[in-house]
Amino acid sequence: MSGGATTDSPGPRRAATDGSFLGRLLRDRGLRITALSGALLLAGYLLETLVYGGRDPVVWILYGACYLVAGTDVLWTSVRMALRLQFDVDLLMIIAAVGAAAVGHPEEGGLLLFLFALGHALEAYALGQARKAIEALGRLSPPTARRRRGGVEEEVPVEEIVRGDLVSVRPGERLPVDGTVVEGVSEVDQSPITGESRPIAKERGSEVFAGTINGDGGLVVEVRKLASETLMSRMIRLVEEAQEERSPTQRLAERFTRVFVPLVLVFVTALVIVPPMIGWLEWSDAFLRGMTVLVGASPCALAISTPAAVLAGIGQAARHGVLIKGGAHLESLGVVRAIAFDKTGTLTRGEPEVASIRPLAGASEAELLSIAAAVEAHSPHPLARAVVREAAARGVAVAVAQDVQVRPGRGLEARVDGALVRVGSARMFDGTSVPAAHDEVTRLAEAVERDAQTVMIVARDGQFLGAIGLADRPREGVESVLDRLRGMGIEHLVMLTGDNPAVASTIAREIGLTEVRAGLLPEDKIREVREILRVRGAVAMVGDGVNDAPALAAASVGIAMGSKGTDVALEAADIALMSDDLSRLPFAVGLSRATRSLIRQNVIISMGVVVALIPLGMLGWTSVASAVVLHEGSTVVVALNALRLLRYRLRSFGGGSVSSSPAACGRGSPGRGTSDRRRSRRAPTSPAADTRRR
Repeated sequence: MSGGATTDSPGPRRAATDGSFLGRLLRDRGLRITALSGALLLAGYLLETLVYGGRDPVVWILYGACYLVAGTDVLWTSVRMALRLQFDVDLLMIIAAVGAAAVGHPEEGGLLLFLFALGHALEAYALGQARKAIEALGRLSPPTARRRRGGVEEEVPVEEIVRGDLVSVRPGERLPVDGTVVEGVSEVDQSPITGESRPIAKERGSEVFAGTINGDGGLVVEVRKLASETLMSRMIRLVEEAQEERSPTQRLAERFTRVFVPLVLVFVTALVIVPPMIGWLEWSDAFLRGMTVLVGASPCALAISTPAAVLAGIGQAARHGVLIKGGAHLESLGVVRAIAFDKTGTLTRGEPEVASIRPLAGASEAELLSIAAAVEAHSPHPLARAVVREAAARGVAVAVAQDVQVRPGRGLEARVDGALVRVGSARMFDGTSVPAAHDEVTRLAEAVERDAQTVMIVARDGQFLGAIGLADRPREGVESVLDRLRGMGIEHLVMLTGDNPAVASTIAREIGLTEVRAGLLPEDKIREVREILRVRGAVAMVGDGVNDAPALAAASVGIAMGSKGTDVALEAADIALMSDDLSRLPFAVGLSRATRSLIRQNVIISMGVVVALIPLGMLGWTSVASAVVLHEGSTVVVALNALRLLRYRLRSFGGGSVSSSPAACGRGSPGRGTSDRRRSRRAPTSPAADTRRR
């Protein structure tokens, strides 16, 4: 149905095959099987009751055709699994249908297989709806980009774009690359990536992402990442991996099914054989009751109850800028009652500024700043970038540092113009020739910290040159986010930071945090997280830096700040907030709890029907047909119940509202266990990465 006419110009025929029920029927094999088997069953039943008044050979042929159409795929799959001594619920359905025909009720067996096929088709629909938001992400990034070279623009596939290329983006277009704006001013709708409902102003120096939508101004973007490395590509890849990971409830249900199905087969066999042997029932009655129990005991709804809910939850999270890497993490977040936060870049803006420069030993402010910037230019740390920016803003000449070495949790050392320069916290000078307890430096550092500034001490060849004070401000709305979390029952909120206690306490008071652990090295953060885990049972860790990665991996759930978080933090985390916005955290917690609640509902529904139908079938109080309707009905109810998560929303968190509207959802577009995976994770280190003071 895909000729040139229908492809080139949309018309009535294309609409019929693309969007209508007929179009879906023609494309979906499951729906075709369901429709055909239903038609054969109905034709056989009408001929039996209205024409022949009995089961004429034509009626048997129609019923047999219904069996073949609806049951062939299931039969072969079940036989292959049974040969490997693996028994699933599909096998129970096939045995029940054949058994119904054997005792003279082929119409009930046909109804069972028809409803079973319908249940599979609706299950596939439910899972497809849950995956739709994720699959749509892959269609957001344009396949081509307008590359500018030598003043000439040419449209090329995004795969040909390399780092450093200039890409032109016209008003209203989607951005094809991740990069930095070098020309132009515009507003960009980042909702496909971050879930932010308002466009974000972009100008020279602003970071932009592939898949987002340019506003009214033209932009020229310098490419920073290849097409395979963009934030959008990484989101798609991680969510695809998440779909393959089983949640704890799903793994439990699968283990239960593997044991339960053989037990059902043994029990039904005994139910069919024993009562007639001791004279309680006729063979035909016992067999019919056995088939009824076989239908009722099949845990089909249980098999779909968890994966449908998990996929719907992951899809809804992605539409709102929260990337969840698997069902295990989606469920785990819902039981968390304690959250630990990194400070810089998480609770604060992560863009500190130089607040004061205090030279010693006759050094000038320009000299102190120049030497510090020479060393800090080799660090990606926010404090380091602030020093480099300040030197550039003041027009201070900066020398080239050599032999740069990282001192994790302390600072950097390097050679500048042949002199050994150390830049960092007071811990940097423990055990060195520079006396850490130098009275004048100690007083100076204390004065800087009393002003709620982070102190950066600079020394050259064993001589202190002075200190630089840096200040960072809390994120806007972070206090309301913490209040929202407390309102959700998460009372234990703690700051873990490598910064000094005075600065950390000042920030904590501003945002309403009462518990602070300051002056922590990366290994100290791990210890603190494990202690909270021991006391509270489950803890989430929120961070964005290289030095947060080990703590993220140690927590029950690691949560990274996605848009500005480091690659290491994103890989170590289980959940990423793709907007640079903590207000997504209450939404993620609420969605996790809603998912856990819905999974419980589905399990109760599915097992409730099984528990009810087994005794009813044993006592002969229900027929095969009634058991079929109730059994398959519960499967449909469970699948549709899971789709409710696609409408989940948490109102007015972070001072706003997360909406299911197209604006907030990207304009309508977008195997190991947890403990095993955590034990195997390691945070890589890099000599260029300063894992200091956060």
